[in-house]
Amino acid sequence: MKRRDFAAFALTPLALPAWAKPAAKPSAFAALADRFLEALWQLDPDAAVAAGRFEFAGRLTLPSAAQRQRVQAFARSWLRRFEAVPEASLSVSDRIDRALLIAKLQSDLWRLEVLKEWSWNPAEHNPAAPLDLLLSTEYAPLPQRLRALMPRVAGLPAFYRAAQASLTGVTREHTELAIQQAPGVLGVLDDIAGRAAEAGQAAAWQAPLAAARTSVNGYVAYLKTLQPTRGYRLGAALYEPKFQHDIQSARSARETYELAQQRREEVLASMQAQAVQLWPTVIGSEPMPADRFAVIGRVIDKLSERHVARERFVDEIRAQIPQLEAWVRDHDLLSQDASKPLAVRETPEYQRGVAGASIEAPGPYRPQDKTYYNVTPLTDLTPEQAESSLREYNHWILQILNIHEAIPGHYTQLVHANRTPSKVKALFGNGAMVEGWAVYGERMMIESGYGASPEMTLMWGKWHLRSVTNTVLDYSVHVLGMSEADALDLLVRQAFQTEREAKEKWRRVQLTSVQLTSYFSGYSEIFALREQLKARPGFQLKAFHERFLSYGSAPVRLIAAEMLKA
Repeated sequence: MKRRDFAAFALTPLALPAWAKPAAKPSAFAALADRFLEALWQLDPDAAVAAGRFEFAGRLTLPSAAQRQRVQAFARSWLRRFEAVPEASLSVSDRIDRALLIAKLQSDLWRLEVLKEWSWNPAEHNPAAPLDLLLSTEYAPLPQRLRALMPRVAGLPAFYRAAQASLTGVTREHTELAIQQAPGVLGVLDDIAGRAAEAGQAAAWQAPLAAARTSVNGYVAYLKTLQPTRGYRLGAALYEPKFQHDIQSARSARETYELAQQRREEVLASMQAQAVQLWPTVIGSEPMPADRFAVIGRVIDKLSERHVARERFVDEIRAQIPQLEAWVRDHDLLSQDASKPLAVRETPEYQRGVAGASIEAPGPYRPQDKTYYNVTPLTDLTPEQAESSLREYNHWILQILNIHEAIPGHYTQLVHANRTPSKVKALFGNGAMVEGWAVYGERMMIESGYGASPEMTLMWGKWHLRSVTNTVLDYSVHVLGMSEADALDLLVRQAFQTEREAKEKWRRVQLTSVQLTSYFSGYSEIFALREQLKARPGFQLKAFHERFLSYGSAPVRLIAAEMLKA
């Protein structure tokens, strides 16, 4: 697995609001939370490494029954301690931290004891990410990093034995994903071998790497013998509590689904008006169909012919980042941070197979490290597959993707989150707030005039419809039993996605649950909060953005409760 070149982009300075600045002396609750974190890192060194605590680099966590029992006992003990703290006695920051910690521990217990994904999803047991992070992050000289990696790599045979013993009834889809990702794990081991040779340690690494490769291949061979005994659909009994744990919304999953259906109709009506306006210039004198999906679809399909060349896909994304940064700065939408570079790179192979683009931010203990914008290249696709992807991420949509993933979306929000003095907010952030902010960021840019044209307005409608449709799709598949044919019709005919994009989304909805609802759920709550505050005298958009982000990645309902008090 080759490392790719990346580009870094400078941004403008950032300042914390007064309320979010650390107190001269930590509160009693903050001290308790710090003790919890230190205990957590001892229990879960993989989580410690992900957070940037590299002194735990040499310890590997096994996915064993004994480890799960330790996690259960730990979670129950700390949950009692946090619940015993009176909420009324705490500051705003500590009150949010308490809620986040309680939610995390309750979620951990539910996942271990009820969801039990460790028993039916073989892809849960993938050791590559910490290995790659430890190798690629220059937290210490290479020889020292290799010494830390040695016990982790030597422990991989035990890791895979424990993973194998944990599986009791797998799904076909998750088993196939684990098999697909295995070459990426081997690629990380190859990277380690290359760096070991560079450091003059090739001989010392020969035996542990050989044993590690054998264990990866052995796990794959074992997975190929398994007969799936479980379906991928979560079902209503698990979906609603998973939604509450993961999304932490003020609404239920069913209520969010119904709101998404309502928003879908609003977006389609707006897109129809845009398509009718564009029809004469884009399509010409051909009679306009009566069906609204046909009208919108024809215009989008024709416009989608304008896209970057496949070999320029990653380079074009890289080139657009400074343009977006300049727009945000020039229109005074949000402060950025000059000290936090963004690196655009090709997605590491072991992470591929679920999403085509993602942000990988550093842990809060290492906020100075690079943030990676992972983009899966199109080089391995057939010409037909590549053309389908390029039409989906056409001239306009590619810009909106970069707004969502980078500026002012995920990258910008996570930089703000890592500046929050509270490690709790940065470590245990709410996915719906994170995704919701990225979707809101798209609307923020369009409202500011970015790319102003009927074409951009229509394409933003398509992209926004995608977020809304994600919620409809996820709930329909996992709770209502939607078929593949109906799902593809929803995505292709009714949401104007290319066939390849739709098939990838169908695969994703089989491999994940609830996460696809986070986009619309978070966005709808953020937008509703903004509109409430906008009605008050003295509202300023930039001030709203910066105050909202100053709470870290807390659930929107908690942020809203605090912001509406003022």
